[in-house]
Amino acid sequence: MKKYVIEREIPGIGTSSPAQLCAAAETSNEALAQLAPDVQWVQSYIARDRMVCVYLARDEALIRQHAALSGFPATRIHEVHAVCDPSSATSLVAVPARGRKEAS
Repeated sequence: MKKYVIEREIPGIGTSSPAQLCAAAETSNEALAQLAPDVQWVQSYIARDRMVCVYLARDEALIRQHAALSGFPATRIHEVHAVCDPSSATSLVAVPARGRKEAS
């Protein structure tokens, strides 16, 4: 499956109570159950007026279908092409950073 980052513009989501976020997760899980095993919710981050979610899915159409079933907008959908984290600085990569020598 491919990895996607979904931006959901939801005014006021950042002020949601734990109970409201629990209810939202239940709604999302119900939609996911209808689409399983072709789409999986990994994690979401809540900001003031936006939720950013990480999903695994067969294709972008399934992300849109989940949005329609759950009622949560998929404002922008981005397919993830690579992952970078602090350990990336010490691991070998296909294209070395400028001035860095690859191990042979």
